[in-house]
Amino acid sequence: MSALKVWIVDDDESIRWVLEKSLAREGMQVSSFPGAAELLDAIGDIDPGSKDAPDVLISDIRMPGVDGLTLMGRVRSNWPDLPVIIMTAHSDLDAAVAAYKGGAFEYLPKPFDVDGVAELVRRAAKKREASDELPTEQTTAMIGEAPAMQDVFRAIGRLSQSHITVLITGESGTGKELVARALHVNSPRSNKPFIAINTAAIPKDLLESEFFGHERGSFTGAATQRKGRFEQADGGTLFLDEIGDMPSDLQTRLLRVLQNGEFYRVGGVAPIKVDVRVIAATHQELENLVREGRFREDLYHRLNVIRIRIPALRERPEDIPQLARYFLARAGEELQSEPKRLLPEVVERFRSFTWPGNVRQMENICRWLTVMAPGQDVHLQDLPPELQSGPAPVERATLPAAEAAAQHHAVPAAPTVAASAAPVVSSEPGRSWSDLLRQWASAELAAGRSGLLDTAVPLFERTMIETALTATRGQRQEAAKRLGWGRNTLTRKIKELGMDD
Repeated sequence: MSALKVWIVDDDESIRWVLEKSLAREGMQVSSFPGAAELLDAIGDIDPGSKDAPDVLISDIRMPGVDGLTLMGRVRSNWPDLPVIIMTAHSDLDAAVAAYKGGAFEYLPKPFDVDGVAELVRRAAKKREASDELPTEQTTAMIGEAPAMQDVFRAIGRLSQSHITVLITGESGTGKELVARALHVNSPRSNKPFIAINTAAIPKDLLESEFFGHERGSFTGAATQRKGRFEQADGGTLFLDEIGDMPSDLQTRLLRVLQNGEFYRVGGVAPIKVDVRVIAATHQELENLVREGRFREDLYHRLNVIRIRIPALRERPEDIPQLARYFLARAGEELQSEPKRLLPEVVERFRSFTWPGNVRQMENICRWLTVMAPGQDVHLQDLPPELQSGPAPVERATLPAAEAAAQHHAVPAAPTVAASAAPVVSSEPGRSWSDLLRQWASAELAAGRSGLLDTAVPLFERTMIETALTATRGQRQEAAKRLGWGRNTLTRKIKELGMDD
């Protein structure tokens, strides 16, 4: 079997060098180009079926001159079966959707795991299928460079040409409706209605009429015929928020609609046929509701075709500064004022806060600060009470702060390390940091919480990196050595944790 031929185009010489060396070690033949013009010149002299033709193309998305998406469109007009992997350091929903809808095999946010690129190239070479359609729609604004959010963006991109039913899970305030709207806007149904209904917000006795409509005179107060949400969404998308709160009798009627697309209005005798894509969302564990007999198992399986989980804000602290800047800028526009600026210690307080209300809570606090903070710069004393009493920033952590963090559902801030063989907390000599960590973990588990590593590991890594950089006066090479990492690993971790600033 001949070696895979991989072509790389990126204006960053260091990226090209790393990929060349990594893929060459895997026995692949690699050719690299500094820009789209050079690649187009080279590929124009080769027939798609010749032995010199590339098997996979890896391209950056933002380059001087011709960008990666335009390049992909040009290449694929003559080479429709060539798999294209799009790289970008500017991860967002629009880029992910545009890459997939343009026919990309995969969307690869930087920094990436170099060791995993070779396997991705092999998978791309095995699967040569794509679409020539280029994106035209604008997507709902969503922000997130954390790996968990990149998974969400990839899912939206992959589902962009699908009519399949989707179940969105996540805590309240994480943005489940934003994801549902993005799925609709980037679907073949985008020119049809998007209808959202919150099952938990409607009185039980009105739900059936709300969903399916009613005929005139079907009940007291029904003075006219009314179309329900299913009829209003015909041809488009119906978003059912908080599906776990739906009454059992309505679950039965919903199941019938999902099975055959037909229903009756309340008081009606003629069946109504609709073509609706259903996207459901819940903050509850539907599996538990099924076991408890509160949610129909057959309906659960009908809804749970594709599941997208939206991470809680505390699970992606690297996104917090960017989200805060976005919400402050938007609040400034709404109030026709200059956006407020968060001082570094305030950004750190934002990072260490547990955000029980998630992104919605942050948006509301940014609006509050825009109105209430007296100056252009936001200080710690300007924060609302819930953030004033939140966990202290990492560098100021003491044992009491660690215990307070456990009470606020967050990992305790890293303790000050003494210069002895066994690290101890300065505020309580002789107490090892591992004992504090064990104490925090025990409290969290006793409270029935899960996802402890998602909270603890990023904070641990951030603390170690900050301490190493301080000890080496910001020399990354030396800091990486002391941590036992390579410089590239340290740079990648700094990016993942949002520590570039």
